[in-house]
Amino acid sequence: MGRKGSPRSPQAEGGSRAASPPSSPPLSPLWALPEELLLLICSYLDVQALGRLGQVCRRLRFLSSRDLLWRRIARGCLNSGFTQLGTDLAAGIPVKERVKVSRNWRHGRCRRETVLKWKRNLMPWMELDGEYLYLSQAENIQAYQLCPDGTGLQRHPQAIFSGHQEDVCRFVLVNSHIVSGGGDGNIVLHKIHGSYSVKFSAHEQEVNCVDFQGGLIVSGSRDRTAKVWSLAAGRVGQCLHTVQTEDRVWSIAISPLLSGQLLTCLGTDFHRGAGVLDVFYETPSLLLSCGYDTYIRYWDIRTSTRKCVREWEEPHDSALYCIRSDGNHMIASGSSYYGVVRLWDKRQTRCLQVRAGQRPGSSRASRLFSGSQVPVSLREKRQRLWDESTTGNLTFKPDLLQPVKPVGISGSTSSLKG
Repeated sequence: MGRKGSPRSPQAEGGSRAASPPSSPPLSPLWALPEELLLLICSYLDVQALGRLGQVCRRLRFLSSRDLLWRRIARGCLNSGFTQLGTDLAAGIPVKERVKVSRNWRHGRCRRETVLKWKRNLMPWMELDGEYLYLSQAENIQAYQLCPDGTGLQRHPQAIFSGHQEDVCRFVLVNSHIVSGGGDGNIVLHKIHGSYSVKFSAHEQEVNCVDFQGGLIVSGSRDRTAKVWSLAAGRVGQCLHTVQTEDRVWSIAISPLLSGQLLTCLGTDFHRGAGVLDVFYETPSLLLSCGYDTYIRYWDIRTSTRKCVREWEEPHDSALYCIRSDGNHMIASGSSYYGVVRLWDKRQTRCLQVRAGQRPGSSRASRLFSGSQVPVSLREKRQRLWDESTTGNLTFKPDLLQPVKPVGISGSTSSLKG
């Protein structure tokens, strides 16, 4: 018999505890709120706070990854796939992932790789379209397929487009067609997914620039003329209009307005020889220009045609041969020495990042960036690819940003004509 009031054995006490049901932790009052209110609360958080919130639990990670929360942040980032008007050009990619890669653009974190080499010194032009990179090499245009894992290009071209007797000076891709101008004065049109091609003599000297839209081709040449050509049935290769200029025409494009009228001349009192080498339109009223005078200029024809809105100077006094924009805050320019591509933030006065070759006086960069990659053609017998998506553990589609069609005619005179 045990004494009255003696303590119970540990085994008996443990069995009693096991018999009682475990108490569930009380639910947080946060989860009692409707999802719309939770999203409203999270919309006040910045990038770091949203990232930390996603580390708390799976439910908050799912909530904090919603595109709705990251859209406002992404519109202020570089090359995030949003235009100034808020149009989403990459709807299939989560906005949070685009913000991650945008930080790589800003801080210069990338993987550098030489993807193509050739035996001769060439100065090619290129277009990045979908899963293919189109690259001019001497008198041919070659199409290289991008590797699905984002590691570069396949070594052998998938297609070769020929027809010129001399080097291809410039070409454009529009609606599954390639239109090219060459040093032989000819214009050649190829259908990418077919055997259809057209070739006709366009100018007495080399064709420096071309554009194609709506059954019309425009071209500019060293012979100081810009011409409009028809592609209508029965009138293929017929010259519809000739514009006489004071000097060779370096850059030309069809206006998105398709008015067919002279809109305006941009700028006055430029130095002699300050020729414009490339123009790029973000919208029908906003455009970028660059050229021999080493300046990038940002024009808004709604406010003034005499003076640009902003301008940025190439710090090493190099001529700028090509320029592109993501349609929002980011600009990429290609200069003539060291194969330099510079990345600019419109909200800043100085260059943001520099991508350069290794040999002095070697090249100029050609067609510029698209998505998370910056392909650069160099005259030093190689082509390099800078992939900004590597440090973000992402694989981006190369057609993240499809450039808006530029407009205007530019030559080695000091004005832009639309």
